[in-house]
Amino acid sequence: MDQNRLPTEIKIITLNCWGLLYLSKHRTERLTAIGRQIATADPVPHIVALQECWSEKDYRSIRRETRFVLPFGKFYYSGPFGGGLAILSKWPIEGSSMHRYPLNGRPTAFFRGDWYVGKGVACARIRYGVGQKQVIEVFNTHTHCKYGPSGQHNSYSVHRLSQSWEMAKLIRGAAERGHMVVALGDFNDVPESLSYHIICDLSPVRDAWRVLHPDSSLGAADDGPERGRRRPIPTAEFNITENGVTSNSVYNTWRWPKSQQRALGPGRDPVSVPPDFLDKRGQRIDYIFVSCGPLPQLSGSGWVIKDARVGMLERHPELQCSLSDHFSVEATLAFHTPQPESTRSSSPDDQVAETSNRAAGGTYLESPTSSEFRNIRTRASYDGQLRDAGVPSNGLPASTYEEILALIKEYRAREETQKLWRGVHFAFWVLVTVISYVAVWFVPNYGAFAFLLLSTLGLMAGTVDGLLALLFFNSELRAVKEFEWEIMNTKASASGAVGMTYEDEEKAR
Repeated sequence: MDQNRLPTEIKIITLNCWGLLYLSKHRTERLTAIGRQIATADPVPHIVALQECWSEKDYRSIRRETRFVLPFGKFYYSGPFGGGLAILSKWPIEGSSMHRYPLNGRPTAFFRGDWYVGKGVACARIRYGVGQKQVIEVFNTHTHCKYGPSGQHNSYSVHRLSQSWEMAKLIRGAAERGHMVVALGDFNDVPESLSYHIICDLSPVRDAWRVLHPDSSLGAADDGPERGRRRPIPTAEFNITENGVTSNSVYNTWRWPKSQQRALGPGRDPVSVPPDFLDKRGQRIDYIFVSCGPLPQLSGSGWVIKDARVGMLERHPELQCSLSDHFSVEATLAFHTPQPESTRSSSPDDQVAETSNRAAGGTYLESPTSSEFRNIRTRASYDGQLRDAGVPSNGLPASTYEEILALIKEYRAREETQKLWRGVHFAFWVLVTVISYVAVWFVPNYGAFAFLLLSTLGLMAGTVDGLLALLFFNSELRAVKEFEWEIMNTKASASGAVGMTYEDEEKAR
């Protein structure tokens, strides 16, 4: 690589492809079209993160379409059926790893599949220059789905909190190495949730969308936090352009009723949604977090967020369906050198006013163009991003740690109860089997057969529960205890202590 040709902009895309084997309709056609959309995007992306790309065949299809613009890529293997994660890059991938989440669903919820796909974080080190620090560490994830009410907490809340905690640790480690960080994917939670705050407040990254749209929604219009803002129900277009909605948008055909979906297809008249159609369920759960800010070795210059948008709104050209049940999030980072203090006005408004005064006083031969005003504001905005990124986060308040610990305590009690009853279920069927084997000596042949059949089937089910109690629940409870200790230790450190003492541990028992 030529060090003198370092990028001045970096475009990033993240998309949940909805590529479930045997379950996602038109999977092959849609994912091939997704590859074409990525390859023909303008500007061409530099880094692309995919979720729910379960089939390696589908990944290869996307790679064929994008091989000329994104020559490097990695498909990640995890769990019995794969994690569904992939990363594509314009620049070389120096190294990669798959970080499995310690808390990752339950094998008993086989109909949901989260435990079986081995969810985690796909990590890649991407080199965009020859300098020692000219590395981007990319963390791509798809955290556990809620599978329940849209409120703040449900039976998988601790799982998602633990997963966000793991992500925050990975981000901090990369930042301490002096590398730029991009953490992105489907986080299955809305802005201002506990999971969201763990990442934003405990690691040096910023939500690209929220930087440019600080007043964007906190969830669907029916969610409690969003209702509390007393805003009107947003339109479909407003949700896309201002709220960054990627899931449950009325624009997405996979959220339409089945009767409307059947009206789509080859040779049929296209069905459109008017921009002013109200969108009550749309929400933002896909994110791009970046560690923008000044680089010490470059006298305060650094990366800023130039643009963030919702993409992949196009439909399949023949099938007329949306390319996925999510839309993509796309962000462009720009390398910015701040203005010297001596030439910088106190605020963007002051600079605009100064420009207007010069126009009125004849300094300009003609009125300045709107782009000139826009450039003044843009420069000031970028300068502000660099200044804000240099301000350390205050972390989480003590009340938030207490809330997380309360959720952990409640969940641990639930799992201990589950472990107990599954162990009792196993012991019960062992006892029934012994009694049945004795009973066959004293009952007629058909009765003996019934006893043997009943005891065999029951013992099989009991053995599964026994193994779950011995292996899964013990493993999960230990992972919960690890998470609890880390939260308590961080809480103690945040309060001014050096960490967890013996007395703190005894008190927490």
